[in-house]
Amino acid sequence: MDGSIEFTIGLSEGIAWPWPIAVYLFFAGISGGAMTIALCLRFFRHQTSNTPLIKAASLIALVTICLGMLCLVCDLTNPLYFWRILVYYNLSSVMSIGVIALLFYIPLVAVVTLLSLEEELGRIKALAFLQPLIRGFSTVRHPIEMLVLMLALAVCAYTGFLISALIRFPLINTAVLPALFVASGLSAGAACAKMIAVRFFGEELHSPEMAMLHQIEWPVMFTEALFIFMIAVSLMTGNAGAQAAFAAFTDGIWASVFWLGVVAVGFGGPVLLNFATGNHFRHSATAFYLSGLCGVSGMMCLRLFILYAGQTYAL
Repeated sequence: MDGSIEFTIGLSEGIAWPWPIAVYLFFAGISGGAMTIALCLRFFRHQTSNTPLIKAASLIALVTICLGMLCLVCDLTNPLYFWRILVYYNLSSVMSIGVIALLFYIPLVAVVTLLSLEEELGRIKALAFLQPLIRGFSTVRHPIEMLVLMLALAVCAYTGFLISALIRFPLINTAVLPALFVASGLSAGAACAKMIAVRFFGEELHSPEMAMLHQIEWPVMFTEALFIFMIAVSLMTGNAGAQAAFAAFTDGIWASVFWLGVVAVGFGGPVLLNFATGNHFRHSATAFYLSGLCGVSGMMCLRLFILYAGQTYAL
């Protein structure tokens, strides 16, 4: 071995980090983004009750981060030895730092979920044993939520730092990537939380919280598009290797994923549904869910594009 990366074959088609990693990045971004948006709004509005949004966000954050970790573990060469990354740490490694953040984030999100769903869990007799635990954690709820907010942002950014450390890939090896992953996580996480809050927790479609989230999502989406533009321009005006990697935006299947999935669906879909349709349809439940699904789908396409196109166009 010469110390270079040994690429795999088979379903990954020569890609070192295949689709399970992209799915993990997707789920981690949804989790961190949903939790960040909900907690920021909760603190800004000085809320003390369990609103439909905090219920939805905490539940989706817990479910998605657990699913993401499952994808991550299944992609390991020896999945049954995953516990080793919880025991052996290298603080100079981005992965080890991320594991430490996740080690605290996951159980604390579970606590926030228990506190947020106290009323719903109280109706289930089989879960009565959780009530003393919930009452105990409720005395320190605010500090827990503050810590979860910081960890949620860290998880969003960590996914970008993790893959940006791959120096052989100009599309991936950029300082803008963590910021892009935070922005896209906030956008898709907010979309998921809104849809779950309305569908399962009785949030009104045009409540003050939904209106505020609707106002926030446009600056976040613009910021996300700006970061993508910055990455593209830096490649286009960079050295020979960077200019070769710019072909990811213009040639091949991944260029189609970017322009159709990220740009047309992820950005164009919500814009058209909110500004190019009739007033009645624009404020309908159909437009609300379609816009949310477009945002989430666009984020998944972005993760796939960054990971696969980034590794395809290597130095």
